[in-house]
Amino acid sequence: MKVLIIEDEARAANQLQNMLRTCDFQYELLNIIDTVEDSVLWFQQNSNPDLVFMDIQLADGLSFEIFQKISVEAPIIFTTAFDQYAIQAFKVNSVDYLLKPIQKEELDAALQKFDKTNKPLAPEPAILKQLLQSMQTMHKRDGLLVKEGNSFFQVKVAEFLYFYSEESITFGVTKTKRFIINETIDELFGTLETNEFFKINRGQLVSKSAIEKIDPYFNHRVKLAVANARDQEFIVSRPKTSDFKNWLNS
Repeated sequence: MKVLIIEDEARAANQLQNMLRTCDFQYELLNIIDTVEDSVLWFQQNSNPDLVFMDIQLADGLSFEIFQKISVEAPIIFTTAFDQYAIQAFKVNSVDYLLKPIQKEELDAALQKFDKTNKPLAPEPAILKQLLQSMQTMHKRDGLLVKEGNSFFQVKVAEFLYFYSEESITFGVTKTKRFIINETIDELFGTLETNEFFKINRGQLVSKSAIEKIDPYFNHRVKLAVANARDQEFIVSRPKTSDFKNWLNS
């Protein structure tokens, strides 16, 4: 079994290899790669491996950027310390999503799931459906990884009033600060509690608790007054107006 490991922490890569040996998993390690850039280059120059173990936060960005640049057909077991990327992970060739520190029984189960496919392709639809359903029943997302200066840290989702996109950068705003979020608006919306947040248009997500006033707006739309709005205007797009009103009443 030809295996590729994409992991930017040498210790984590070594621990994974040691754990694989205890799982009675016979494999040939093709390479250990620690950046998005090198991963893209490797896939461009090599045939797809039988299986990829992939961390999400790499030295130069999120591993999802790999899929934006090239086509990866190999099945993937994601290994990460953060649970907020689970739904996004299952939009690509994911077999399983393991949270660090990885437990042996969870790795065994992931390998068994991979074995059932019996070929280096994306999981069969029935398996993928089961995985998605299992992720949807996980506890709701409690925190977001944010960037401030050169540092990253977690902020509780409940503290955010709204999110917006500007020049391809996503920002999250609390009562006192604005943070850079390393996810798109669509990626955020797919993982946040939908009873608390609503995507009012293509570039804005608003918390129900942040809405202070709702006014009619031309062309059958509505305009929102939102706490700590800064220089943002919050206008619910026309196709979403009806769903927005239903969401407010839910």
